[in-house]
Amino acid sequence: MSILTTPENFQPAVRPRTAEGVRRFSLTAAESSEVASLADRTLGAMSDGELVGHLDEVRVASENLPSRLRSFLIESRVTESEIFSVSGLPIGSDLPPTPAGWTAAQRTGAGLREQMVLLLCGSLVGDPFTWATQQNGRLVHDVCPAPDAERSLTSASSLAALSLHTEDVHHACRGDYVALLCLRNPDAVATSVVRADAVALAPEIRRLLREQRFEFHPDDSHTGSGRDAGSAVDEGPVFFGPEERPYVRFDADFVSGKDDVAQDAVRDAAKCFQAATEQLVLEPGEVVFLDNYRVVHGRGSFVPRYDGTDRWLKRVNLARDIRRTYRKLGTRSRVIK
Repeated sequence: MSILTTPENFQPAVRPRTAEGVRRFSLTAAESSEVASLADRTLGAMSDGELVGHLDEVRVASENLPSRLRSFLIESRVTESEIFSVSGLPIGSDLPPTPAGWTAAQRTGAGLREQMVLLLCGSLVGDPFTWATQQNGRLVHDVCPAPDAERSLTSASSLAALSLHTEDVHHACRGDYVALLCLRNPDAVATSVVRADAVALAPEIRRLLREQRFEFHPDDSHTGSGRDAGSAVDEGPVFFGPEERPYVRFDADFVSGKDDVAQDAVRDAAKCFQAATEQLVLEPGEVVFLDNYRVVHGRGSFVPRYDGTDRWLKRVNLARDIRRTYRKLGTRSRVIK
């Protein structure tokens, strides 16, 4: 496969300031070895390798994670920490080359143990779930650049920045957390983050954004090519919840105002979110948990090489209470349709 060169009009994203106040935890070498062994044992106990059907066993197995790690993850959840990370997680020395897109990762099963590590840690924070409309309904998503998707509005993009967004902004059952485990990131490509508290909005705009005057549309990772998702549009406010610690629901590309005044507020909000952007550069073996109700996230642009060394993350959605999805959808499936 040919290496993609930098186009003449390519402009790298302006580097925002480094994220501060991230709650961090580092594993010792011995603890990392414990996690690797637990992941291998948990995978070995699965007769069919189908992750969705074994999530209860994964949750039980997560109680055998190192005690310091369990305490950190549970405390982070209880205190509703906005951004928290764990470093030193095991990444196999035999990690295969970065796949050229998630379909290649699905075909080869690349990074199987690493995604079990992610699920074990994530199961102490929330209940893993997925979407039938994303990556063929896979529970753990691969985030890596894909040919022909360089300028798409999906995580497979590269030459185009991924706009600041709430994950799965269109749906009432969107996750409470997005967990991202870094397998490879030699170019230090940053994850952009903005905390709801950091957005400096004029009081009148903030009040307007709390009104039921906005529509939330499915993004391109859900709709695909030619899919009619008009019925999936949801309505509500951009900011909601407690005044002192507001929750947010925003996507610069997939939120629209129901009238001209509301649409102007969306544009104003997008500028303010961008101005408050911080960056978080993940290292191999580091997982970050983003509160999907308190933080919006994105990614700057970069030039993919497609030589097996590109940035590669594993991603999973987590719900604090999976029964919320049952009440909304009338099904006990972990795959939301």
